[in-house]
Amino acid sequence: EAAAAPAGLEESLSAVAAALAEHGPFDGLLGFSQGAALAAMVCALRARGDLRFPVAFAVLVAGFASRAPAHGHFYQEPIPLPTLHVVGDTDAVIAAPLSRELARCFVEPVVLTHPGGHFIPAAAAQKKAYLEFLERFCPGQGQ
Repeated sequence: EAAAAPAGLEESLSAVAAALAEHGPFDGLLGFSQGAALAAMVCALRARGDLRFPVAFAVLVAGFASRAPAHGHFYQEPIPLPTLHVVGDTDAVIAAPLSRELARCFVEPVVLTHPGGHFIPAAAAQKKAYLEFLERFCPGQGQ
């Protein structure tokens, strides 16, 4: 749903930036559900050169694009940061079409679909897909 006047985005972005600075360095982000929506916004800012977010990729599980009109600018241009989008076919919280819509906001997204719902899948097939995606950023480390 779209919030007419969403609150808290700047505080959330500041919290992510502080965590990256204090506990990093990190190569990438992992976001789940609402966290994936926020991580997608971080990716857009990173792609625009925002130095608060020095990440090279993101894994977005059950993500979605914010419906708030004030957030529309995050999705106007294709986001050229590498992403893996994990989509649950039977997700009753974030419907699969919403996650696929978010994936289309990125340049060459990798989409992993699983038959389950609103969770991070960890069966052998999904683990293999995670490792294949992450191998792009740490060659030879995926084993």
